[in-house]
Amino acid sequence: MKPITIVVADDQMLTREGLRTILDLEEDMEVVGVAINGLEACDLASSLHPDVVLLDIRMPTMNGIEALKIIRGSCPNTAILILTTFLEDQYILEAMANGAQGYILKDMDGDRMIASIRDIAAGQFVLPTAVAARLAARASELADSHKQTGTYFGGSHQLRLTEREREIAGLMLQGLSNREIAGAMHVTEGTARNYISNLYGKLEVGERVQAIMRLQELLKE
Repeated sequence: MKPITIVVADDQMLTREGLRTILDLEEDMEVVGVAINGLEACDLASSLHPDVVLLDIRMPTMNGIEALKIIRGSCPNTAILILTTFLEDQYILEAMANGAQGYILKDMDGDRMIASIRDIAAGQFVLPTAVAARLAARASELADSHKQTGTYFGGSHQLRLTEREREIAGLMLQGLSNREIAGAMHVTEGTARNYISNLYGKLEVGERVQAIMRLQELLKE
């Protein structure tokens, strides 16, 4: 089986080399390059086309967010996982709005980090509970601030949602499944699916991943 090819970008040598050592021990993973800043990460991604790039946010020369934007454009099939010590709303929103498939913290358990890499290589989004909670809290704040006008997010692309749809959006951003959403809302799974379908229509998307990406874009506005 072809291993998951990975580029690691982090300006701290101990972190960078530690990740290389840990990941290379996995039979299904191979670190094909390491970078000390965002510019090097972009060059390596462009030349190697890895399956996954692990990007730190604060790096010299070019930070992780700027590198993310470039890699998303040049390597659309490469999944990008933000790996950082910073649990800050602005970083999370910028990363997700610009196409990161995941945002994890460096103090995450090693096994969970490895599982996260496998998940995004398989096309899934990865948001640990702490990160999802920050996104959901931000969504709730924005929903409350626009309650009188009936809009969920402001900016130039206002989206008008019902209270139930706002609740659905927040639960989706936390990564809950349809069944879990139904349980949280105390409705049947069929009813939850109807609400979700209505939300998809307003977001002009056809499935869950697109919906989450669209909500993340709107959160940034």
